[in-house]
Amino acid sequence: MLNFEELKSFLNEKADQYNSPDFIEDDPIQIPHRFSLKQDVEIAGFLAATISWGNRKSIVKSAEKMLDIMGNSPYDFVLNYSDKDLEALQDKSIHRTFNGQDFAYFIRQFNKIYKENESLENLFLVKDQETNFLHAIERFRNSFLETEKHRSHKHVSSPYKNSSSKRIIMFLRWMVRKDKHGVDFGIWKNIDQKHLSIPLDVHTGNMSRKLGLVSRTQNDWRTVEELDIAIRQFDEKDPAKYDFALFGLGVTKELL
Repeated sequence: MLNFEELKSFLNEKADQYNSPDFIEDDPIQIPHRFSLKQDVEIAGFLAATISWGNRKSIVKSAEKMLDIMGNSPYDFVLNYSDKDLEALQDKSIHRTFNGQDFAYFIRQFNKIYKENESLENLFLVKDQETNFLHAIERFRNSFLETEKHRSHKHVSSPYKNSSSKRIIMFLRWMVRKDKHGVDFGIWKNIDQKHLSIPLDVHTGNMSRKLGLVSRTQNDWRTVEELDIAIRQFDEKDPAKYDFALFGLGVTKELL
């Protein structure tokens, strides 16, 4: 087993290696990278993150299908769609269990939010005394989802229900994290990246256990917080950079 300094140095080196523009080509983050307008980046990013489960190629393909439907102008479409546009989505298949009805629901919710907010950032602000996004994600859910139960609610997971909220955590990394590598956008200026966590999926979860960073076997919110404690000891200002290291090591099977 590596000692603390060796592990820190190893993970820093791997974070640097995988956090490069090459990463964008195979990852769903390529979808928001097609835009420069902040709101386009947010909407394309949120939709791509929402359907991020399964094979990365098929995620990108499904996200491209959504972009096509929106005429490759997500913000304009969200503000100016017609009822007919949304009716046409009802029977469409988008990505696995995320279907046309869900897509239409998301578009309607975006419309409401952007009529009142310049940016989605306003819905994710972290309050004083909060150290991570536990409460911010829940506040976002309450704003984004209507109180009336809808099938689409399952696509926005809740850390209050002990979900790892992997897809939202990943979206937050894209929007908040800022560095010189050009993978993450860092376009949200009112949220400190020290609050970010690592999106917990098969790769990052398995690698975290292999390296002794977490002991819990489930990929749930409690494990996210356990991993927070470990990675923040390595870099309390930019803990989420280790997502690149753990994910990269998991995908390449470098340590097997």
